[in-house]
Amino acid sequence: MAFNGADALTRVLIDNGIDTCFSNPGTTEMHLVAALTRDAGIANHLCLFEGVATGAADGYARMTGRPAATLLHLGPGLANGLANLHNARKAATPVLNIVGEHAQAHIAHDAPLTADIEGLARPVSKAVATLRMTGEIAQATRSMLSEIQSGEKGVGTLIVPNDVAWADAVPGNLPPVEPPQPAAPDPVAIDAAAEALKAPGALLILGSPHITRRMQELVFAIATATGARLMGEAATARLSRGGGLPLLPRIPFQIDMALDALKDTSTAVLAGARAPVAFFAYPERPSELLPTDCRRVTLCPPQGAVEAALEALADRLGVSLGPLEAPELPALPEGTITPEALGAAVANALPEGAIVADESVTNGAALQPACAAAPAHDWINNRGGSIGYSLPLALGCAAACPDRPVFAIVGDGSASYTLQALWTMARAGMNVTVIVLSNRRYRILTNEMSKIGAGTPDENSDPLMSLDNPPIDWTDLARGFGVPGERAETAEALHTAILAALAAPGPHLIEAIM
Repeated sequence: MAFNGADALTRVLIDNGIDTCFSNPGTTEMHLVAALTRDAGIANHLCLFEGVATGAADGYARMTGRPAATLLHLGPGLANGLANLHNARKAATPVLNIVGEHAQAHIAHDAPLTADIEGLARPVSKAVATLRMTGEIAQATRSMLSEIQSGEKGVGTLIVPNDVAWADAVPGNLPPVEPPQPAAPDPVAIDAAAEALKAPGALLILGSPHITRRMQELVFAIATATGARLMGEAATARLSRGGGLPLLPRIPFQIDMALDALKDTSTAVLAGARAPVAFFAYPERPSELLPTDCRRVTLCPPQGAVEAALEALADRLGVSLGPLEAPELPALPEGTITPEALGAAVANALPEGAIVADESVTNGAALQPACAAAPAHDWINNRGGSIGYSLPLALGCAAACPDRPVFAIVGDGSASYTLQALWTMARAGMNVTVIVLSNRRYRILTNEMSKIGAGTPDENSDPLMSLDNPPIDWTDLARGFGVPGERAETAEALHTAILAALAAPGPHLIEAIM
């Protein structure tokens, strides 16, 4: 079989360590499908919806630090995946979208699926390119892989016309991309942060695409030595926690709670974090959450060498790392499944090395704090705010780390967006435990309606927030996708169901009645 443009693209992916592709292809991608599946160097996962493919690629990259690929069909296929690409962009996750396009001579005929693919891609992509000639494939693909892994990492979208993919090509031999290392810590910034943290009312805010255990050991010691308060960003792309680490407090999501938590801050030292802002605009509340007279000092920019900067800051302050006070596990829960009981049930079942994709929203207030006392694990939050991310993200994490148990903890409203991920989990036999928090309504809208000054739900507006007519049967839906499902109506039953799911191979779904 002749070597063609699709083969050339695949060769560059393999040479650069891109070993996983989440796909929902169509006619214009058939040569790419053949090339990607012909070589054993790339694992391919079929996804029933493009939003699953893009979210899975995000989860894979968060856990491995290197891009996964998606294979999508023309403009409408890319459009179906945009919400989770938005989340990946906000999390600074490197993802490579490969989007098929009509053969170039066919585009002028305005066939039904013709669309402005570049226009759709730009809002969520750091880099966008359309191939025009088969001979440019290798260099263009290599350049995009370099760009999305350099500086502010992000999403790349490579558009491949069908005739470019099927045309004969000459095998190339380009060297693999070597992502640059972050710049060394700035001594001036280290000195400024060291002095700022000694001020009364100082706050150290930690952020990073991956907040490591070492970072937390350092910031807890620095906060203890200086007397400064410590908080993490409201959402983290990946947080390694548990296993004896204290709870890293987060800036609250809710506007009034956040303003209250930050009101006495005189100086904010930003370690890989951005200055916090409100999720939405609210009447008579500010968009910026820090007080207007708060001094801001940048220790390290977002995506910089955060751990190295913290090491240098600890040295500058003469801080030594001592023993940390680990939190205690909550007691096993009893009775109805409240947010507190949910946290206790998960915390007491969470195994060593677990990965948690958290989309618990209104019912999850006690979840992350309770699990801080569990064995060492990774916690992933949604930095982009577009819901329907946790099931695909968990899929991607399981593909990246097949030896680790993965949890997706998600509200029933959010889970309804991308439940097709269950089918891919079942097909691959992934060890994912899905806990759907079933309160049968978009409760966050109920909470937000009055807060934003739009009144309270009434007989006219409440139907737009309710999911109980008809109620969604999550156990039947799970079984329809090949995933065992059960319903837990008490905290004891929930804890037992989690343990049973962990003891059996493959994915499981638990509907927790809240």
